Amino acid sequence: MKNCVLLFLAVALISPCFAADEKATKAEDRLKAAATVLDEIQSAPDQGMPEEVLGSAECVAVVPTMLNGGFIVGARYGRGVASCRTPKGWSAPAFFSVKGGSFGLQIGGQAIDLVMLIMNQEGMKKLLSSQFKLGADASVAAGPVGRHAAADTDWKLKAQVLSYSRARGAFAGIALNGAAVGQDKDSTREFYGRMVPFSTSLTGTIEAPQNAYPFLSTLAKWAKSAAGTTTPEVKPTTESK
Repeated sequence: MKNCVLLFLAVALISPCFAADEKATKAEDRLKAAATVLDEIQSAPDQGMPEEVLGSAECVAVVPTMLNGGFIVGARYGRGVASCRTPKGWSAPAFFSVKGGSFGLQIGGQAIDLVMLIMNQEGMKKLLSSQFKLGADASVAAGPVGRHAAADTDWKLKAQVLSYSRARGAFAGIALNGAAVGQDKDSTREFYGRMVPFSTSLTGTIEAPQNAYPFLSTLAKWAKSAAGTTTPEVKPTTESK
């Protein structure tokens, strides 16, 4: 009887640990999936985000497999991860969700990979607010596609956010208006073990945990290649709790 009680207590104590590991894995899987999306998009010949655009972005946000329409008319929902430039390199990841919005005529009833580039300080301020609507609070436009942005492209002047989609292997700029972007608090707690505001993670106030580096290293690689200059190297560190 005593042994049974001890076994029950051991299982009760260990189970929350397994649950926490499972939750953390979901967030880590999203970081790995976001890294894969960037790799595949930027590795495609004559496709991808132009070097001039990616090299100028203040922040990069990726939503692997965003659900659009289909079984529920007008339903659009996805969870993603973002990082911003800091003096030390790319910031610790911030987890967010995207809901609703108009995705133009090219997308219908299918899952897409979504990439958003925040192009200036005003756009970054909107992202740091943890809650804004694209097209209303922050100007958004379909991003140019190709290795280099055309000379007559006015992406530098118009949009705070440039958006892209990939569906069934096709990559293109996408009109993304009315979508609400907010902090994914559940994933944030799962990954960090506590609530971490965007203003803390995206400004470099905290160091990125080591398990964030599948995404951050991939982002740093492509940003460095796009800029054509040496950028701060991303080195795994352990965040102080």
